[in-house]
Amino acid sequence: MTIEIGQHLPSGELTECNEFDPKNGCPMNPKPQDVLALSKGKKIVIFGVPGAFTPLCSAQHLPGFVEYADSIKSKGADEIWCLSVNDAFVMAAWGKANNASGNVRMMADGSAIYTQALGLDRDLTGGGMGIRCFRFAMIVEDGVVSYIGVEGSGEFGVSKAETILAQL
Repeated sequence: MTIEIGQHLPSGELTECNEFDPKNGCPMNPKPQDVLALSKGKKIVIFGVPGAFTPLCSAQHLPGFVEYADSIKSKGADEIWCLSVNDAFVMAAWGKANNASGNVRMMADGSAIYTQALGLDRDLTGGGMGIRCFRFAMIVEDGVVSYIGVEGSGEFGVSKAETILAQL
C-alpha cells in the first residue's frame, strides 16, 4: 500500500555518501541514515526518481530542486532529500555532477527496501532497470506526510520543485 497524507514515515535506513577521495574524486565512506531520527522535528521535502543519471531525472527533476532549494527552504523546509534505488556511490557522484551539495541530500536505497516500505516501488525489470521507485515528491512534517504526489509513467508535474514550492 502506498503511503498517504497523514501517515507516519516507516522506520528504515537510507545511505548517504558525502566524502570524495582527493586523489581520484570517487565517492567514499557511505553512511547509514535513520529516516525517523533525521525527520524528527523537521519539515523535509523528499522526492524520488526512477534512477540517477537517467534523462528526465538528470535534465529536470534533480536540477529543479537544486535551483529552487533556497526558495523551498525559505518557505519552511529544513531539508530536501533525493531518493533513488541506486547505491550511495552513484547517488553521491550524481549529486556532485549536479551541484547538489548543500542544497539536496542524496539518499540511496540500493536494494529498494525503503522504497518498498513506502509502497512506491515499481518493477522495471523488463527495461533492464530492476526494481525502482515511482517518480514522486512528498512533504513530511515531523515524520508525518502532509503532501504526496506520485507520477504515472512519462508524467512530470506533481513531483516538480515548482509544485512543491506552491504546496509549502
